[in-house]
This record gives sequence, structure tokens and C-alpha cells, in this order.
Amino acid sequence: MQVKIIITAKRPSSVIPVNYQYPLSAVIYKILAQGDADYATFLHDRGYTRDNSLKAFKLFTCSDLNTPFRIKGDRLCLLSNEAILILSFHLPQAASTFIKGLFMNQQIEIADFKSKATFSITSVEILPPLFAENDTHSHELTLEPISPIVCGQKSTNGHYNFLSPDHEAFCGLIMFNWKEKHRTLYGEEASKAVFEDAKIAVELMSNPPKSRLTTIKAGTPGETKIRGYMNFLLKAKANADALELLINSGVGLYNSLCMGSVKIRP
Repeated sequence: MQVKIIITAKRPSSVIPVNYQYPLSAVIYKILAQGDADYATFLHDRGYTRDNSLKAFKLFTCSDLNTPFRIKGDRLCLLSNEAILILSFHLPQAASTFIKGLFMNQQIEIADFKSKATFSITSVEILPPLFAENDTHSHELTLEPISPIVCGQKSTNGHYNFLSPDHEAFCGLIMFNWKEKHRTLYGEEASKAVFEDAKIAVELMSNPPKSRLTTIKAGTPGETKIRGYMNFLLKAKANADALELLINSGVGLYNSLCMGSVKIRP
């Protein structure tokens, strides 16, 4: 399920951190908690887990804020009072009324120790389903990132080495992450059958992929830096359920921190 949200600043010329992803993610959890504390706690603390797996997936993601801005140091100075955000949840379409009711008329605060901006959610639009109900066919889609896609290879010290889309291991790691999410939800046997013919490939654009380094929990003891990429395309082939999972939960790593959101490119 994808949801288009319009937020309107309470004051003109609002300023937010360049690294707004963590506070924005926290706001999403807070709104979920207001409507369904059990759901939000499960999503935040455990995610969807699989036996014998150290992974914990928080199966939602969101796009970059779509609004004009100028950068001043580590601040984004917004040039419009409105911004658009695409939220993606791996929830059945039947939950659309629940999600719309949760987010409509809520307040969003994006802040850190330097600046704070408050927004009202003024529009919540549930986007059309990605596929027809009970679609069991295989599809091939072209996907475009609307927030950076993060792909990492664990080093011996347990930290990620972040890979660009033109790295030879990129597609394999993205596919592995996609399979892990599917196995988490649907089990080993179902996943094995689905991914027997599944494919994913990078399609480069006329300009090279753009790298973006994002700092999570900036200025705190828990500060972490992650590198993602935009300005490239992914060709993904699988059945409708698997593709829906990929789009709704996000591509690659750190999806719940607003990474890996994609849209279907015609």
C-alpha cells in the first residue's frame, strides 16, 4: 500500500536538518502508536522475524520530502510551505481506511538540537493498488528510487561497506535482501518457488548514480552514517506478491529510516 501525504508548514521559511530521515521515521512510529499501540510496538521493537535469523524487518518505508529547498550548511531551508511524502506499508489494501484515518490532520515535527519545524498533514491519498487482487502472474517492472537505495556488504568488523549500483555484487545483495523479507513473511518453501524465476538488474541512466551520505542520530553517541544511491533504475521480475513486497517494504537496507523507497516507472 502506498500513501501520498501532503504536509503544510505551520510557519513560512521553515528550516529542517539535512539529515531529517531519523526524526521523520520517529514521527511515523509516533502516529502509528496513537492509533494502534500494539501494532506500532511490534513494528518498532521486533519487525517481522524468522526463526534462526538475526534479521528484523520493519516493513515500511517512505520517500524523500518532495519540495523545493536550498542547503545552508547542515540545514534544509524550505522554499515552499508544502511538501509531498510517499509512505509505503506492506499492509493489505483493506487497511487503507485505517491508515488514512491515522494520518489525516496529524502534526509532524521534524527537529534536532539546532532547529525545529512543525507541519500539519493536510491531505492523505491512498494510491491505487499496484496489482489486481489475486494476481498470480509474473511481471517485469522498471523501478526508480524516490529515496536513496542502500546496499551493503558486511566486513569482518561487522560494519557495512556500502556499494554503488555499478558494483558487481550490488544486484546479488539486493536480491538476497528481497528474498529474506519474503521468507520472513511466507516461509522457506513458498519463497523458494517464487524466486526460482525472479530477477533484478540495474539499468544505468545517462548520468552516473548519485551518492548520498546520510547521518542517523546526528550529534549523539549513537550516530551512524549510511550511504545510498539514486539516479538509476532497477528492472525487477517476479510474481505480483513478491513485487508488491519489494515496493511496499523498500529496496535494500535501512528501509524504515526512509531508504529504498521506489516508484514504478512507465
